[in-house]
Amino acid sequence: MAAAVCASSVDLAGLYRDSGIAEVLDDLDRDLVGLVPVKTRIREIAALLIVERARRQLGLASGAPTLHMCFSGNPGTGKTTVALRMAEVLHRLGYIRRNHLVTVTRDDLVGQYIGHTAPKTRDVLKRAMGGVLFVDEAYYLYRPENERDYGQEAIEILLQTMENQRDDLVVILAGYAARMDIFFQSNPGLRSRIAHHIEFPDYEASELIAIAERMLETMHYRFDDAARDAFAEYIARRKAQPNFANARSVRNALDRARLRQARRVFAASLASGAPVSSEILMELAADDIRASRVFAAQGEDADEPSHAAAQRAAHAGAPPLGHRI
Repeated sequence: MAAAVCASSVDLAGLYRDSGIAEVLDDLDRDLVGLVPVKTRIREIAALLIVERARRQLGLASGAPTLHMCFSGNPGTGKTTVALRMAEVLHRLGYIRRNHLVTVTRDDLVGQYIGHTAPKTRDVLKRAMGGVLFVDEAYYLYRPENERDYGQEAIEILLQTMENQRDDLVVILAGYAARMDIFFQSNPGLRSRIAHHIEFPDYEASELIAIAERMLETMHYRFDDAARDAFAEYIARRKAQPNFANARSVRNALDRARLRQARRVFAASLASGAPVSSEILMELAADDIRASRVFAAQGEDADEPSHAAAQRAAHAGAPPLGHRI
């Protein structure tokens, strides 16, 4: 037997080339700014799976590899995007039947009364079978402070399926790192079934600006020089405030800047009666950025204005902050 194994060989480079996953990994590098540790882990997992495929061809495999994963990190760090790419890698390598990702939260799995949770959870698992199930903010499944909560039932069904159907389903649990640690401590059966833990770091300020410029490019907008400087300052201030959500907060900020730009351009056009060029319609100015509350009231949450701030604005005779653009 040993001699037969030694005499056999497999072309790893050929397996890599024929699988087409190089294209997927290149897309990941191109589409996502930064996240070097994450991209490195994804490439390592891809290499492991190619080697496992080669070992299987040579009769060396001892069983299907465990592929369930945990993605931990703050909001807006690309976890869902990476999950989509991972589903494609697994499909191209033959580890799942379908290039298919089902994304769910607690509300999709946990019922509100006795007998409601099991069918909901099993329905989700049925839809995800053959592909990848992505459970976002997975720690909300476990609520020990509520004796009547049915989240534990969903966890038990999920555990059973992760073990018994691991040849036909990959589960990715995602959420804040600290909360995921507590979740796993409370549910050790889940931790033992997770083969790959991947941490998603927050983006650096320069990466967030690059992300903003990519987003604008896809929408056919751009910063002028002063607006880019203003946005860099916006990022520095916004990161110091509560509830900052990385790329998600960047997108929200750009949406509000586009609203301000539209109001500015529309008012100027009505006043002058002059035609508006594509250059004007595409360009964000510094004022479109600096009109944000981030510059006017540091310490307030830019995305979710506090009730107290709204009350102060109302007493001052101004419209509530929730209605400001």
